[in-house]
Amino acid sequence: MIYTVECSYSDSATEAEWNDFYSLHKLPALISVRGFHTSQRFRACGAGCPTYLALHSIDGLEVLQGEEYARKGGGNFARWQQQINDWHRNLYRGLNRAPAVEQGNYLLVSRVGPEPLIAMGTSPDGLHAVALDHAPAAIWLARLPPGDSPVVELLPGGVHAYTPMTAQLNSVAVDGQHGSEQHSHA
Repeated sequence: MIYTVECSYSDSATEAEWNDFYSLHKLPALISVRGFHTSQRFRACGAGCPTYLALHSIDGLEVLQGEEYARKGGGNFARWQQQINDWHRNLYRGLNRAPAVEQGNYLLVSRVGPEPLIAMGTSPDGLHAVALDHAPAAIWLARLPPGDSPVVELLPGGVHAYTPMTAQLNSVAVDGQHGSEQHSHA
């Protein structure tokens, strides 16, 4: 399943520090939680959607309801909480693993169906909400082919482009222990 977290941040004076915390501390903590398999952060290329998007591949809702998730990363933004807004969480069925998006490439997210992404020459994957906010009820994800760059102003309404802020982190099992490695797979 794909766990999505979207938000914006309202204080430019502390935004870089918050992003460092999220990318360098929170993501590695989350990927160490049993049941998390991949994690990657993105920044929107334009307006009309929350600025930040995190995609996590997890086993299911029970992972987010567990003590390990609460202890290692769920909701530990207390220091920055007042500046976090437009915050949404969803759990989607449709993919077992989120697509890894390399630096210099783009992730497209459609809230209006697969057709606009197909028209852009991509092969979108459909995801359907099964828990948490349930909104939007469905999204479609696609990677732009390497070397392509979206013209943000020309994207159809409901379609947003994102650039990766981090490589995709992947969990690994080592001798029965759950650890993490920073890998990126295309």
